[in-house]
Amino acid sequence: SGRENHPFRGRRPGRRHRTGTHRHLVPAAKRRPADAERAPGAPGRETLPMADTPTFDYLEVACDGRRATLTLNRPERLNALSAAVMAEVVAAADWFDHQPDLRVVVVAGAGRAFCAGFDIDTFAETAGPPPAGGRTAADAGRIMADALEAMAPVAVARLHGHVVGGGVVLAAACDLRVASDATIFSIPEADLGIPLAWGGIPRLVREIGPALTKELVMTCRPFDAAEAAAAGFSPPAVLSVPPDLAAGVAAGSDIGAPATASAPTGRRSAATDSGSSK
Repeated sequence: SGRENHPFRGRRPGRRHRTGTHRHLVPAAKRRPADAERAPGAPGRETLPMADTPTFDYLEVACDGRRATLTLNRPERLNALSAAVMAEVVAAADWFDHQPDLRVVVVAGAGRAFCAGFDIDTFAETAGPPPAGGRTAADAGRIMADALEAMAPVAVARLHGHVVGGGVVLAAACDLRVASDATIFSIPEADLGIPLAWGGIPRLVREIGPALTKELVMTCRPFDAAEAAAAGFSPPAVLSVPPDLAAGVAAGSDIGAPATASAPTGRRSAATDSGSSK
């Protein structure tokens, strides 16, 4: 199908560094080269024409030059992440990464929820390797989250309704998150007898710390936007923030915002090296 052979799928490789005994992966897409400020089409930077904005079966993508939106569009399934959806997110992230003027991507969900997590009902329907890559659904989810995290444009998750399991991981892979005051988060994997994969635990540890991460993952208790804000996962709950926040980021320089996004929490895709829950 078109989504399985989408020309923009794929991730840029990172560059590994060694500091003492620790290995760090600095996402290549987060490192703007010195010539990144060149005009569109100038030598030294690969670009794709804006007219080639891709269309997808399960996503809505829009881009006006410096700002873009990526909307999960399976409202009848509460935007649950099937293998096909994850492959489309990877393809969209790669397309965004090739737009020279793009500064910020708002990631949202259509309907009454941001994302209900992995679509368990489609698990048995996926024959062979997932279209996003890897060998298993856990690999596909990790590849999807890594693709969003590695984008050069700053990713802002606009959260509302239910944000469940893999949806929490998807939000954690973004640089910034804003949530409506009615947003409810939950990580039910332990109750379901499965690990929180997709690099979820390392990402949550990075954003909210190890103690709260362990408690939320082990107890599976829901938490609201106020607790998420208090933990530092998102600013105080104001759903109207994303347009202003996106405009502010889009108005910034080509280098400053991506560098800032990478620096404060030591963002690195190596947080998901194994894709495991530990």
